Amino acid sequence: MRNFQRAVAITVAVLGAVPLIWRRHPSPAATSAAEAPILRGPAAFSDYRNEKPGTFREITVADLPQPYASRSVGNGPRLMARPADAWPQAPPGFRVELYTTHLNNPREIRTAPNGDLFVAESQPGKIKVFRGISAEGKAEPVATFATGLTLPFGIAFYPPGPNPQYVYVANTDSVVRFPYRNGDLKPRGRGEVIVRNLPGFGRLRGGGHWTRDLAFSPDGTKLFISVGSRSNVDDTDHNPAEYHRADILVANPDGSDLRVYAWGLRNPVGIAIDPQTGILWASVNERDELGDNLPPDYITHIEQGGFYGWPW
Repeated sequence: MRNFQRAVAITVAVLGAVPLIWRRHPSPAATSAAEAPILRGPAAFSDYRNEKPGTFREITVADLPQPYASRSVGNGPRLMARPADAWPQAPPGFRVELYTTHLNNPREIRTAPNGDLFVAESQPGKIKVFRGISAEGKAEPVATFATGLTLPFGIAFYPPGPNPQYVYVANTDSVVRFPYRNGDLKPRGRGEVIVRNLPGFGRLRGGGHWTRDLAFSPDGTKLFISVGSRSNVDDTDHNPAEYHRADILVANPDGSDLRVYAWGLRNPVGIAIDPQTGILWASVNERDELGDNLPPDYITHIEQGGFYGWPW
């Protein structure tokens, strides 16, 4: 069940990377948190069939099963035609519409300060830009911003604020930046590699988790880079293949002074800054093969020098 749930989560993440626009109905109705149902105990563990807006789940340590209480199995996602009634549910007063389609392995979306949507198509090594909404609710125009990248994922705009000068892109083994101004559909110059030799997929220390996400501190002085582990579980102190892995790294905006910011994060696949507090947050994929619903994936704030438990 755990692997099935993860497969569903990955499928949703991939499909969710196709931009969707949420639109209000004329008479929206709100549901307060106090009125929302709270699922506890075994009922809190479920799959996509029970996901809908306004449902809260409370899971405590006592609710978690013992390791190996059930046999671990694999059940990866398979591409299927979408049933006519399969569609993301929206809160009362909103609806979801299809914005664009026929993307190739879209894995991350970032919104530029001017509202353009930058999408990483990881397998073909492309960054695309989507602008505006036509009368039919579609993107116009659509442009290919960059090609020839190596499993790109993370996208960030620098400096933070309304007038960026660069678009940063995280390849699996490097970070590159492109000269950019608001509204550009093409870079203003060639990409510059500012961080080299990340432990990327397929390199000497490669394999394992390949996505690398990016985020800037609010003052623009720090570039955060997430790097997942090579293994499911390993002795990181004695395996050079795990060097600079299962970490969030930090560097200067020009890529210099690369170092570990926080560690013990098996796969911090997504990172973001809270715009009000400036605190760094991460979503973490935890270990496999311990059985159903164990251990749970989690979202946490990240502190400098913090250790978050993996592989112990």
